[in-house]
Amino acid sequence: MADNKSMHTSGNGVFSRSRAKTHRRIGRPPFECIALLLQGGGALGSYQAGVYESLAEADLHPDWVAGISIGAINSAIIAGNAPAERVAKLRAFWQEITANPLLDWAAAAEELAPKGDFARGLFNQMSATWALIGGAANFFALRQPPAWLQPNGALEATSFYETKHLKSTLERLVDFDRINSGETRFSVGAVNVRTGNFVYFDTTTHTIRPEHVMASGSLPPGFPAVEIEGEYYWDGGLISNTPLQWVVDYGPRQDTLAFQVDLWSARGELPGNLAEVVTRQKEIQYSSRTRANTDQWKRLQRLRCALSSLLQKLPDELRDSDEAKILNSAADHKVYNIVHLIYRSKHYEGHSKDYQFSRLAMEEHWLAGYYDAVRTLRHPEVLERPTNLEGVLTFDLANDGRE
Repeated sequence: MADNKSMHTSGNGVFSRSRAKTHRRIGRPPFECIALLLQGGGALGSYQAGVYESLAEADLHPDWVAGISIGAINSAIIAGNAPAERVAKLRAFWQEITANPLLDWAAAAEELAPKGDFARGLFNQMSATWALIGGAANFFALRQPPAWLQPNGALEATSFYETKHLKSTLERLVDFDRINSGETRFSVGAVNVRTGNFVYFDTTTHTIRPEHVMASGSLPPGFPAVEIEGEYYWDGGLISNTPLQWVVDYGPRQDTLAFQVDLWSARGELPGNLAEVVTRQKEIQYSSRTRANTDQWKRLQRLRCALSSLLQKLPDELRDSDEAKILNSAADHKVYNIVHLIYRSKHYEGHSKDYQFSRLAMEEHWLAGYYDAVRTLRHPEVLERPTNLEGVLTFDLANDGRE
């Protein structure tokens, strides 16, 4: 396995072994909780691994990891390993699922890599077609016999692929006893197929097993639903692909530094052809309106802070009233920094980028996440407590020009 601390990329995306750390160890910032929030996005998920590598080098270890779909798998690997082992286990996972003897030549040497958008586009389509037919090693495989030859009502009749290999991969790379120890809070989102309700499997309420992680990533009709305690669950991205709301609304109110790592950008260009329409449709569907939801939550937090300040100014006889006690349950002066790290796809990636499991693309996504986090962490205000009225600051590399 390659040394995860010694890889960099040249302009065309090929990795070599000579990278030094590019930012200092930061240590614990002045927040009660560091949260890492990982969105779904299939093959794009190595971007999140790159972000985590940068955070780990800066000594920013999360107290709470929440994920959906591929973000749930990355979350399990992070929460289910000791801090010193997490990056190596993430790299082991991503190297395993992108292993392909027919396509690995593209990442083997700089002179072999396809150059230019047209060549890369062809290579990506070749890789995506291979994933549709051959699956991804130790992750998913084409169902045999196919779903339409399975008896009606059988679980095997409901998906194109089977994911039994993913369970053994998770059991090998993740220490579920560590996850359930409570050392790091862990949450993954899924959808109950029968009721349509969105559910979070959380270490404060559940004993987490591989099935909970797999359920969060079981996107139909590609993957089958996963049974947990007599109910069946699909990918949480069907309802919400971003776990921010769960962390800020359903956890204990505490000063929180949240790194929200998104694999789909809510903003994009007007499509010019049908292929671009499919790409843009996925981006809008799975971005979960990240900025709009954050803005709405900031307004709510401003009301909480204003209410808290107002209640403190009330005379004692009013402060002890039943009405004030009810209002007090919704008031607080906790502060939040929300740091957005959003993958910006290349023009040649197209609509198949979330199932294009080539080693070359994986390494590019990983490095993009790493350096996006490096550039963001160079700005000290990202880690400083907010002093504004609402007690919330948001940061975005793309918007704020963190270069």
